Amino acid sequence: MRLKLGRPDLADYADRFDVPEAEGAFGVTFLGVASLLLDDGSSAVMTDGFFSRPPLLRTAVGKMAPDRHRIARCLARAGVDQLDAVLPVHTHYDHALDSAVVADRTGAVLVGGESTANIGRGHGLAADRIKVAIPGQPMTYGAFTLTLVESHHCPPDRFPGVVTEPLVPPVKTGAYKCGEAWSILVEHTSGRTALLQGSAGYVAGSLAGRQADVAYLGVGQLGIQNEDYIRTYWAETVETVGARRVVLTHWDDFFRPLDQPLRALPYAGDDLDVTMRVLDELATAQGVALHFPKVWQREDPWRGLV
Repeated sequence: MRLKLGRPDLADYADRFDVPEAEGAFGVTFLGVASLLLDDGSSAVMTDGFFSRPPLLRTAVGKMAPDRHRIARCLARAGVDQLDAVLPVHTHYDHALDSAVVADRTGAVLVGGESTANIGRGHGLAADRIKVAIPGQPMTYGAFTLTLVESHHCPPDRFPGVVTEPLVPPVKTGAYKCGEAWSILVEHTSGRTALLQGSAGYVAGSLAGRQADVAYLGVGQLGIQNEDYIRTYWAETVETVGARRVVLTHWDDFFRPLDQPLRALPYAGDDLDVTMRVLDELATAQGVALHFPKVWQREDPWRGLV
């Protein structure tokens, strides 16, 4: 097979950056990779909170630590000063590197598995600011009910395993092992429901019996899987929960800071064009709306659903 050079052109999908804008107090803001801010004006939760986005060379051969200045700027731009919970979808660095800092700055509880807890402990978060979730057990934070369901990372998992002791940066990239991967189910008191699937992995049947009107679907590395895997991933997530609108995440080049325009991951690591070809076919056949989110924009993916 001939190696594809370069990266997909997001301009080819310009018409898909059309999630309805938020008109009321409730909104979802995409903050790159799988970081999502859900807020209703009174309570708010965030997945990941990854803002440091260290460059490729440092990621490959150096050590990394949260960039507190970048974190502060990004939180300010997003209008965030207080959160109820921060939930890394797993503990690779591109999800969990900044999570404890974000929780600390915003008064949030850091929620996840033992690996997430060890990131919080390494930062010095108090025990009452760390919550080790019980899979499948609902938790309430403000107006949000959150249920973490066991999932898998999309293959290949380059840093498998768990974080077994408090993690104190700076450390090499591989210290941020995957840990526990989650499908996060959200229910708001307004009746809005969502599936937040940060990684393009799944556990067969794990979401059976669950329901969500909207799915935020991570697609990182999905385009290098075979078509059977892509179709099964869609079936185990979108079809299983009955989502009527899908918003794609984890497609952006996370070595590029958020103050620069987002671009797709290079073909060397993913192929968004393959992902879109297969998912577009599935979405069209099933009458599901398929979108990309705009970074920094408050959007309401439930708006217009009937």
